[in-house]
Amino acid sequence: MGSISASATPRRRRLAALLLASSAICACGSPALAAAADEAQTVEEVVVTGMKKSLQSAVEMKQQTMEIVDSIRAEDIGKLPDSNVAETLTRIPGVQGYRYGGEGASPVGSGSGLTIRGLSGQTASQVDGRAYFTAGSREFNIESAIPGMVAGLDVYKNPSAEHIEGGIGGLVNVRTRRPFDFKGLAGSAAVTARYNDLAKSTQPDYFGLISNRWKVGDGEMGLLLAFNQQRSFNRSDNSPGPGGTQLRRPIRADSAEYAANTSLNRAYVGRSDVTYLADVDPLTLSAADRQNLVTLAGVTTNVFQEDIRRVRKGFNGAFQWKPSSNLELYVDSTYSYYLYHQNYRFLTTADSRYAQNLKTVPFSLTEGLANRNLNGGEDAVLAGQKFASGTFLGSGVSSIGGDEHRPYTTWVLGTGAKWTPTDRLSVDFDVSYVAAKQTQDNRAVTMAPRNGLAWDITRAIGVPQSLAISGPDLASPATWVFRNYDNGTHLVYHDQGLAGRVDVKYDLDSGFIQDIKVGARVSSTKSKFSNFSYGGRPLTTDGQALNAAQSNAIFATGAADLVGQSPTNWFDGQAGYSGGYLVFTPDMLLDDNVRNRFPLAGIPADSSIPENLLAQRVQQEKTYAAYAVADFALLDDKVRGSAGVRFVRTELTTQGRVLDTTGAVPAIVGSSADTSYTNVLPTFNVAYYFTPDTLLRFGYGKGLTRPSSGDLTPSITVNSFTGLGNGGNPNLKPFTADSFDLSFEKYFSSNGYASAALFYKKIDGFVLGADTCLTVPNAPAYTGTISNNCPAGQYRITTSVNAEKGSAKGVELAAQTFFDFLPGQFKNFGVQGSFSYVKTELPVMLSGRRVVTRQPFQSNISWNVAGLYENDLVSARLVYTYRSDFVLFGTSANPIDGRYIKGYGLLDASVNFNLNKSLTLSLNASNLLNKAPNRYVGEPDNGYDSGILRQGYLNGRIYSVGLRYRFGG
Repeated sequence: MGSISASATPRRRRLAALLLASSAICACGSPALAAAADEAQTVEEVVVTGMKKSLQSAVEMKQQTMEIVDSIRAEDIGKLPDSNVAETLTRIPGVQGYRYGGEGASPVGSGSGLTIRGLSGQTASQVDGRAYFTAGSREFNIESAIPGMVAGLDVYKNPSAEHIEGGIGGLVNVRTRRPFDFKGLAGSAAVTARYNDLAKSTQPDYFGLISNRWKVGDGEMGLLLAFNQQRSFNRSDNSPGPGGTQLRRPIRADSAEYAANTSLNRAYVGRSDVTYLADVDPLTLSAADRQNLVTLAGVTTNVFQEDIRRVRKGFNGAFQWKPSSNLELYVDSTYSYYLYHQNYRFLTTADSRYAQNLKTVPFSLTEGLANRNLNGGEDAVLAGQKFASGTFLGSGVSSIGGDEHRPYTTWVLGTGAKWTPTDRLSVDFDVSYVAAKQTQDNRAVTMAPRNGLAWDITRAIGVPQSLAISGPDLASPATWVFRNYDNGTHLVYHDQGLAGRVDVKYDLDSGFIQDIKVGARVSSTKSKFSNFSYGGRPLTTDGQALNAAQSNAIFATGAADLVGQSPTNWFDGQAGYSGGYLVFTPDMLLDDNVRNRFPLAGIPADSSIPENLLAQRVQQEKTYAAYAVADFALLDDKVRGSAGVRFVRTELTTQGRVLDTTGAVPAIVGSSADTSYTNVLPTFNVAYYFTPDTLLRFGYGKGLTRPSSGDLTPSITVNSFTGLGNGGNPNLKPFTADSFDLSFEKYFSSNGYASAALFYKKIDGFVLGADTCLTVPNAPAYTGTISNNCPAGQYRITTSVNAEKGSAKGVELAAQTFFDFLPGQFKNFGVQGSFSYVKTELPVMLSGRRVVTRQPFQSNISWNVAGLYENDLVSARLVYTYRSDFVLFGTSANPIDGRYIKGYGLLDASVNFNLNKSLTLSLNASNLLNKAPNRYVGEPDNGYDSGILRQGYLNGRIYSVGLRYRFGG
């Protein structure tokens, strides 16, 4: 390659310098490459930006950190690779996520929604190294993170002793920006519009950041302010159906049996096209007769349409002051607000037992699928057919209009200092306060059809299931009467925490030990949970339940302003039926609207809803931690590593409420308990460098995940009739895990590497339900006639205990690079990819038996591949992410009642046009293949993957266009 003169064009100089800089990291002592690198220094300063810069920063983090860590860096101020932080994290090997309602999110609205190395609900969360959480959870609800506020994401899969304990799955650290990250005055502003092609709605996203630093005496100060507001409007069309065996024995209406049974509808006698589907006990039939039985599992699907609006607002402020070169003081704050707002419109169906033109297909429903062959012996076939298609004559329907408001706020304020009194000694001190609140308010009105109305519902299996409804007009107010109002989920979580830590590092001049790090942390967290839920408020003329004759009904025709139609493009027409049924308008549920319109319903005012005191719980948790870590090197730095240990003392006070029935009048009284435990958490990491860019890394660490607050409540409820009860266990200890990692890594450019890793986690302390005979102080002695197999007067109480061991193990492969070594335009292309295989073993008690299952939300296989392109004018990314089958919320006692997600892949794309050095036009597309996590009957293991669709989904594609302006840097 010839020399590059200083008079070369600026673009040519930048590209040539970038190529040389990318190659320099692979020089490894090569004289020719070293000379080329020296020559590059005679050219103008190399400036690497965009995707290459973000990949380069992430590679440097992975290579230089002694721990097992993967990172993602924002390409630019306010620009992560995706518009959703949860989606971005799934690009990391071993991290699996979920898309709910069109975006990366947890389907239960709490926790990170992430599965790291097969472990869900066991992730520690930090922002800038500080513990960060969502109210009601030990994790931070990552779907609420503000994308524009994020500078980078680090996932520590086996954290070392200096990190805050709390997640055996891994640690996610969200990095924000500070003013000293920039050279001087810098800023950015962006506006984006997002469009969902199913919801037919466009929503805005605004971002702004300004930062500056200036000289003050012998030092300098810096101030950064940033804000982000993001709105989205997505659709979730879905069709939930029933689990269970749903076994039926077909009786043709032209059969002698039908004619002789006078309880059956006489209008169908003699018809060959009508079949009655009778209940049946399969074990009373011969094997041959069971082959003719039909399962209707998953068949009676409903019509669910959900508008999902999300609002994210964030603020980040940071002040830094360096009065001298060896002292830095800072104050910073991060605030996030996230609103999950769902309007839902449900048409629920109740299929009749009379099926016209019934068709079935062969299907073996075994005892194993039905109940894990609970009785042992032969795994008998209970039914040999499953429903394929047919019309259910004279079926019923009902309508539900609902609204869920779920706002989350998390605010953290921190201050501290970094002091380096000598070249070798550094001291960091930090104090932080976190305040978090979450409210979940879900309310709905159910309407029933007028007496005497019925519908013929035609179904045919498929994805989605085909559906047709004929009968009275479902969109007419004349079809409906009001039934009742429910505020069935109204929960409030309020948490706050205060923490202080000090970290000291001392660099040694030489020898085996390179440096020593010690530190201590004290924290106090208070959590409060309140429940204001209630239901069953009849919307009738007399405030009583709707009677069979509907003589006390209030008809929808008399309140037309309260009702409205569902959208008429349900499932985009792919399911046959397109919607348009009548529901109570979700927005009319807000405030006191229903109370004011139905004064006899006994609905409390929003401002004075009574609390369910028996559900109240308050917890105070204090932790005291200290650690010591030594970094070492030997054999001329061919071996580098760290060894450390963390000591943690946890003290917990829990308070709950119980019903005391020992007196003449039952009374709600307080219940409290104190517990404490100490954990020793050693860690060890070592890497052997075959060359400066080729290494073998080993890591060991012991971690813990503390129990959830719900499991710790010190309350017991009993049934005086059965002698049974259940309660929390304030003495639960955390899960602990011994984690082992082995990773081979090859770094071949500043932004390119390949790695192969093995991991194994040995987990102890899984929580299982266990029965214990107890004398319950707040209840009278049990005197019932039903035996509970306990001594006289005692109750059999089911409570959670740390009882079992489990494991997680797997393989992770990853690689990425830009093809800087290729000629012409080829050097502007790049590729990223990862593959993960993970297997977990989770022991659970199902129907009184110990069963080893996989962790919920854990796919055995996941992978992603991304094609990249970047030059001075354009950068583009096309990403495909796939994950295999996984259990949804947890394994069911009977597999036929369970739900699992079939494997599916998602395709996302983005293109950025650099209109000039400051202005960028961005185009993004999410879910280009229009895929969704369809739910199926059964579970993906043990041959119980039935393939029967239980709940199909359609969310639509999301497109966005944005303009981003930046200056400085």
